[in-house]
Amino acid sequence: MTRKPRTDAEHNRRHLVAVARAAFAADGLDLPVHEIARRAGLGVATVYRHFPSRQDLVTAVLAEQVTACRARMRAALDDPDPWRALRATIHRFADGQVRHRGLNQALLGSHPAGAAIAGQRRAQVRRLERLIERARSAGHVRPEVSIEDVRIGLAAIASLRAGSPERTEAAVRRLTDLLVAGMAAPARAADQSLTSSATHSTW
Repeated sequence: MTRKPRTDAEHNRRHLVAVARAAFAADGLDLPVHEIARRAGLGVATVYRHFPSRQDLVTAVLAEQVTACRARMRAALDDPDPWRALRATIHRFADGQVRHRGLNQALLGSHPAGAAIAGQRRAQVRRLERLIERARSAGHVRPEVSIEDVRIGLAAIASLRAGSPERTEAAVRRLTDLLVAGMAAPARAADQSLTSSATHSTW
């Protein structure tokens, strides 16, 4: 009979994933294991006991991020207001570009570590497409705006750099507001400026 891991071992594993997530988000996925251990206040041997290779730790962090993203997208698809759901999803994506910049290459597929979540990433894209189609069918998105248009806009947000982190964050927020306003059907465009700041704080 397999014994359950000790409580302290479970705590250490969760702690390592949380520390690694914050560290990778801030400094990128190539951060050395010994630096993760130092920030976690644990020995390198403890890290390797839970994650035999560095890739195992990276994969655990990415899996956690993907699970959270999937849950949020499913909640968006369940929202009875398709415009609110789409607008909030785009703002959340932009927020992720600011807060998790070091993880974004893998989450978006441009880093080798992202190969482990390629299938989940494709599924997430399909959910986004359903969200866009739902809002467009309800008349909230301009009929001439295509899914590819939205994806190009999101790619622009993901690639935006404006010097300092503060300037980049401000530029990302501005570009996101412009994207959402440009997508909105006339009936929705009028209330976009009134709701965008609230969306930033909520998502």
